[in-house]
Amino acid sequence: MGKKTVKKQGKYFTQEEQHAIIQEMISNGCTKKEIWKKYTGQEEEHGQLLRWMKKLGYPSVGRAISTTLNSQRKKMNIKKKMAVPGQSDDSFEILQLKKRVFELEKQLKDAELKAIAFSTMVDIAEREFNIPIRKKLNTKP
Repeated sequence: MGKKTVKKQGKYFTQEEQHAIIQEMISNGCTKKEIWKKYTGQEEEHGQLLRWMKKLGYPSVGRAISTTLNSQRKKMNIKKKMAVPGQSDDSFEILQLKKRVFELEKQLKDAELKAIAFSTMVDIAEREFNIPIRKKLNTKP
């Protein structure tokens, strides 16, 4: 990183410079925004790096970006844990509650499917055997 970077507009980089910038982004795990700001001084890159990657034949555009995003998420999680020590307990409780909600939603879907299956089974039995299974409404005992 002793190399001095020359800031210029994105469309004026040579292909060699574009390759070098993309390689640096992938190898260092920088975000697109960080690498773009380093080389151009601009905050927004408006998808230019992805266009370069496609144009220059990088086959794993999605993988490179997802790797970069995953590394950034890990950094953010570490920062969050370090910033607020009591938050990890809250986060754990929230995760447990989300897990419980997910399990309950799954149980609800299973119960709905069972109810539909039961109703269908009764419909078929009534039709096949010509016997009334369901209780008729408004009947006097």
